[in-house]
Amino acid sequence: MAVLTGSLPLIPATSAARSGVGSQESAPSVVALGGGHGLSASLSALRLLTSELTAVVTVADDGGSSGRLRRELGVLPPGDLRMALAALCDDTDWGRTWRDVMQHRFASRDGVEGSLDNHALGNLLIVTLWELLGDPVAGLQWAGALLGARGRVLPMASVPLTIEGDVLTEVDGGLRLRRVSGQAQLAMAGSSGNVSKVRLLPEDAPACVDALNAIELADWVILGPGSWYTSVLPHLLLPELRDALCTTTARRCLTMNLTNDTKETLGMSAVDHLAVIRRYAPDFRIDAVIADPSVVADRGEFEAAVAEMGGRAFLGKVGSSSGGPVHDALRLATAYHDMFGEF
Repeated sequence: MAVLTGSLPLIPATSAARSGVGSQESAPSVVALGGGHGLSASLSALRLLTSELTAVVTVADDGGSSGRLRRELGVLPPGDLRMALAALCDDTDWGRTWRDVMQHRFASRDGVEGSLDNHALGNLLIVTLWELLGDPVAGLQWAGALLGARGRVLPMASVPLTIEGDVLTEVDGGLRLRRVSGQAQLAMAGSSGNVSKVRLLPEDAPACVDALNAIELADWVILGPGSWYTSVLPHLLLPELRDALCTTTARRCLTMNLTNDTKETLGMSAVDHLAVIRRYAPDFRIDAVIADPSVVADRGEFEAAVAEMGGRAFLGKVGSSSGGPVHDALRLATAYHDMFGEF
């Protein structure tokens, strides 16, 4: 039985509200789509530019703590939703403390296999809110209030999804097509073969209505970065969400990853990544693509591929100075800011 609650609790005023950051009329309304660390990167940058920010998150995760909760309780996998909330937390002691609480993972003592082992507390908190409120969107809103989140977080679908694909692998000197089911398995599949014919199950799963409305009303929708087949592409595989992304009047941006050779996309170039989007969603037109020059082997070829999708390429250093494949929030925010100013 759902528990009736009152209005959202009062929380300390956010630093954005106190300083006026993000309150200017020119700040765009942005919907960012993805999952995992990639979506966290775009949110960490975008929250510096606008408070009109909505994250639409994949719900196909079947590994780790999220996978266990999904199997045992039949709920949406909460992990990527938790990470998006953490990326939007208020930059105060209040927000940072609750972010750390949400991200905390339990670890059993050596030699003890505990039921809480490797569970993130935030996952448990989110599922608790879902069970009490009977509404995933309301539960995430309450979790966001606790963190003082700058923006809101929504699931891409109303039900848990399963992602599967066919992987062409070489076996005994010949080629064999094998089906790989589940996000955790598909994320590793590209290291041993070519991933193709990716799909979501159930095929007619309903998209989150609030996510569809946010996309319709946005000034910008930003897809990526993230695991290409399991975090970025799923938004274009869900029919209702794909239609919303193709028909919205918002500008559309695609943010490229900082490395092409992931376990999903081994051997693929930046142009190949764009080709995947075109293959699965030929009607999805873009206005801009943000990419670090380090992942673009042939600038002319890349810009031509972007132009074929209707957009312009914005090339600039957006990676961390550490050299790892991690986006720097300030550099990415600068790239988004410059892009907004061009339209």
